[in-house]
Amino acid sequence: MRSLLRQEVAATADLLVVKVGTRVLTGPEGLLDRTRVETLAEELHQVITGGRRVVLVSSGAVGAGMGKLGLKERPIDLAHLQAVAAVGQAHLVEAYDRALAPHGRHAAQLLLTAQDLDDRTRYLNVRNTLLTLMEFGALPIINENDTVAVDELLTTFGDNDRLSAMVTNLLRAPLLVILSDVDGLYNGPPEEAGSQVIPTVTRLDQSIFRLVRDPTGGVGKGGMASKLEAARIATAAGENVIIAGGRRPGNLARILAGEEIGTLFVAQGPAVSSRKRWIGFAVQPRGRLVVDRGARRAVEEQGKSLLAAGIQDCVGQFAKGDVVTLCDTEGREFARGLCNYNSNEVLKIKGLRTQQIAEALSHCPYDEVIHRDNMVVVNG
Repeated sequence: MRSLLRQEVAATADLLVVKVGTRVLTGPEGLLDRTRVETLAEELHQVITGGRRVVLVSSGAVGAGMGKLGLKERPIDLAHLQAVAAVGQAHLVEAYDRALAPHGRHAAQLLLTAQDLDDRTRYLNVRNTLLTLMEFGALPIINENDTVAVDELLTTFGDNDRLSAMVTNLLRAPLLVILSDVDGLYNGPPEEAGSQVIPTVTRLDQSIFRLVRDPTGGVGKGGMASKLEAARIATAAGENVIIAGGRRPGNLARILAGEEIGTLFVAQGPAVSSRKRWIGFAVQPRGRLVVDRGARRAVEEQGKSLLAAGIQDCVGQFAKGDVVTLCDTEGREFARGLCNYNSNEVLKIKGLRTQQIAEALSHCPYDEVIHRDNMVVVNG
């Protein structure tokens, strides 16, 4: 079944990010299933041959390492997780490279940490490398740098789902396809007979997040909650996301043909500029500003700058030019931006009118605490 919306999404996806989960690539025993890798490689090759550019974000390193080392359960402590990932990462990329070789293509591995995307220069270097690899006809395969990072295996990216959304924003890719072991977002428990996949989500609000019913255990670490968070990040920047089953051969081709496969999360508004994507979705905030209702409305609904008068509190230590989070009085984040003042200065001027700043600081270099050009609404 095709719809005009699906066909439009597919037609505009000249560049797409595909994320594949651990459970798609491994069998029941946690071993890497080379047949599935070969099938995926064939599908990706066909997509590239058809004139689209593709970046793959692939989980599976820990699962592949478990199989290689004969482990039945995912290790809990960080040292063993990193060791298993080191073994599995080599096994995983070798499997992709072998699967792509008959098609005359090469696998190009990029291992990233949160710091690579937090730093503006490194962020742009990653982007340039990915674009150049695609020029060569290679398939960039991205994974977290599990073997050296401390936090990535636990929380930072969220089993590559969040990372795939950040890569989508990095490249301004019109479409992110998350291939999972489930067929999409269900309107009830997936195991119940009456539950059905929701074909389209036009607004990612709390009613959608309340549908999450993730099982525990197994070799994967993400689940639907992290996939919805990835969808939130990408759609907030103006891109589309599809969550679909990855075990059925041909699903990717069906998606790009405009068929109603999985759940489509529609872009929320126009595309955000590359610089604002970095500010809003890649940099780790250094502090938090709590603002009143009027300030939130001015920023979120009217597109205005944040003034000192609307700030009620300042949390954390940060320098001028750092990215900070904007929250309402109930602690709900709604925007991020580059702060014109350091945290000590903000504490002195919070609640003041602009003309009072010079008296409090002996100078007034900026009328705005955060200018609208340096701010992004992230959870409207």
